[in-house]
Amino acid sequence: MTGARRWVVKIGSALLTADGRGLDRSSMAVWVEQMVVLREAGVELVLVSSGAVAAGMSQLGWSARPKAIHELQAAAAVGQMGLVRAWESSFAEHSRHTAQILLTHDDLSDRKRYLNARSTLRTLLDLGVVPVINENDTVVTDEIRFGDNDTLAALVANLVEADLLVILTDRDGMFDADPRNNPDARLIFEARADDPRLDGAAGSSGGALGRGGMQTKLRAARLAARSGAHTVIIGGRIERVLDRLKAGERLGTLLAPEQGMLAARKQWLAGHLQMRGTLVLDAGAVAALTHHHRSLLPVGVKSVVGNFRRGEMVVCVDREGREIARGLVNYSSAEAQKIVGHPSEQIEQLLGYVDEPELVHRDNLILV
Repeated sequence: MTGARRWVVKIGSALLTADGRGLDRSSMAVWVEQMVVLREAGVELVLVSSGAVAAGMSQLGWSARPKAIHELQAAAAVGQMGLVRAWESSFAEHSRHTAQILLTHDDLSDRKRYLNARSTLRTLLDLGVVPVINENDTVVTDEIRFGDNDTLAALVANLVEADLLVILTDRDGMFDADPRNNPDARLIFEARADDPRLDGAAGSSGGALGRGGMQTKLRAARLAARSGAHTVIIGGRIERVLDRLKAGERLGTLLAPEQGMLAARKQWLAGHLQMRGTLVLDAGAVAALTHHHRSLLPVGVKSVVGNFRRGEMVVCVDREGREIARGLVNYSSAEAQKIVGHPSEQIEQLLGYVDEPELVHRDNLILV
């Protein structure tokens, strides 16, 4: 945790709304102060914020979370405005910019929209902006909703290739039994995310305000582990909790991935998607990829074969047809046909716009 350079911090509804009494601005200010300290120490931060539905419920005077999706959407629409305004004003006190991003499951399952979201988030992080992400509760349906913001946070950790996912909750961590019913329950300080023994400890119940309990947090840790991220499940009310995590203090429950980030991402790229097309590279591009581990630029591509969309998987071959690499392409086959053989500076002139200077970014490229 002391060496993690990119964090996704998820804060649950019960914490943000003081167990349903409305947005807890004083607690938000304390977390923001710690996140600003992390940012100034060089840590890139993405904040996944629950609380829109719970805040809306409080404003509407509802004591129980509604079950009808149109009522949930109405509560989210009311609560989202105050939630984002609260985060923005709190960060502004430290001269930090924020950006609101609302996502649905479709945004991350569609490869084109996945790359668009990824590019936007990377740009915001490069600019020093703190993205504030929530599920787009006002438009989701049962088919596309994440189901809980723990899952959303894990998918965002995958999206931005975070080193660490921190899930702030109203419990001190994950216990080997339910501490509400068992006074002898012991905190699990560290475990492998894929340890099957954790399933029994996670239980099944969620809170009155949120959609998930400890089970969803365990599932989120396992999702985050797929891209090599560690997860910490920890009490958000612990004093100076983020500062102490950064200092390496043994707090909460640390769930470790089976393999490192690079190995996990390569495994995902190698086996997750079908090949949709082929890029034939010149000798210079082959050398840039194999010896210098660089991105694939349009200028190094001789020809394009197949029909593919932005975000789909393509195979890169040399002139003799030997496979060199595979990766997620930043342009469709029709767009690629127009820009191959040209330097990146000419992309805007050739297409009228530019999505990325690379045809395939090195982060989305694996050698074979």
